[in-house]
Amino acid sequence: MLQRIVMLADDDSDDTEMFFEAVEIAAPEVTCYSAVNGSALLKKIDALNKLPEIIFLDMNMPIMNGRQCLEVLKADTRYQNIPVVMISTSSHKGDVDTCLKAGALCYLVKPSDFTILIKLVKEILKHIGAGTPYPHLLQSLRNSGHVMCY
Repeated sequence: MLQRIVMLADDDSDDTEMFFEAVEIAAPEVTCYSAVNGSALLKKIDALNKLPEIIFLDMNMPIMNGRQCLEVLKADTRYQNIPVVMISTSSHKGDVDTCLKAGALCYLVKPSDFTILIKLVKEILKHIGAGTPYPHLLQSLRNSGHVMCY
């Protein structure tokens, strides 16, 4: 079986722990790595033997925020094809539009309900891992009410 890797950059340890638990429940076969900011995430990706299937980036982090990291990822030919999901407590339209135009797959507003997070993570990883065309994933996520995408 191929190793499946997901990466998360989030400076909030509680949110990181909740995300790891959601991944463990939704897709126990997936290995999840985390970083406290975009700069640390880029260093971790460079150190991996295999690229992650998907990257989740929090918008607001110190040193290098999610938007800045997204721009670096999409400008680097080694990483530009890795889907990136932006995550934030904010649903500000300007933030959403900026991230989607910069190449994010979608923008996820952090749900306060853990069961919703599990469902979203499961849906994303089901589609990404199966190689399902992104329009199917995006339509499914749009229907959740927590995700914004083009």
